[in-house]
Amino acid sequence: MRILPEWPWPTVMAHRCGGALAPENTLAGLRVCKAVGCLGVEFDVMLTRDGTAILIHDETLDRTTTGSGRVIDFSDTELWALDAGSYHHNSFASEPIPRFTQALERCRALDLAANVEIKPAIGHERATGIAVANLALHGRDPGALPPLLSSFSATALLAAAQAAPQLPRGWLVDKIPEDWKTHCHALDVVSIHTNCAHLTQIQADVIKSTGMRLVVYTENDPEHARLLRSWGVDSFITDRPDLIRI
Repeated sequence: MRILPEWPWPTVMAHRCGGALAPENTLAGLRVCKAVGCLGVEFDVMLTRDGTAILIHDETLDRTTTGSGRVIDFSDTELWALDAGSYHHNSFASEPIPRFTQALERCRALDLAANVEIKPAIGHERATGIAVANLALHGRDPGALPPLLSSFSATALLAAAQAAPQLPRGWLVDKIPEDWKTHCHALDVVSIHTNCAHLTQIQADVIKSTGMRLVVYTENDPEHARLLRSWGVDSFITDRPDLIRI
């Protein structure tokens, strides 16, 4: 468990690039996020059949693209040809599934901070953690704020730590377990990322008293966000970066 003297990432970060305002995990989402004045984004990274890191949340293509089947069964070239925008709105038709390297480049160009969720397909936890960490390390501007890597997968986080120990990491959970401190020490993370619906003030007080940082998802209620901010929450991942202003 590492203690950061300051929390450098933005208070508000758009969920899956653009939240509810754009097709998730796309470059279009980054543009929309920037347009509404949000300073940071969260997005998911998974590997293709040929090992390319791409932005997508589900292990299958059906919900957010014109494709069907498991992401891991397709090559980067095959996935690039799909439409990942029309499901959200016709104005985003032909928006492709971006590569992780493209998203990093666009974040640099737009001056957006990034929380990168390592989202491995089942059985590919270690490989995904290594790939994401290596690309994040070598694709960043040495003088800029580094990406914050996070994952529900302990295997992926440990692999990322081995590949790029200098990059900060956060542990994703739905509900904070009683033995959270043991996990944070073992994973050597700087933050816990948890479901805003389950966090209690007592948990927040104890976590913050240790110097650990606290991120919540997916907070779309401005009033509730202000309450959690008063508890010491450091960052909010939201579908409504146009509404959550902390």
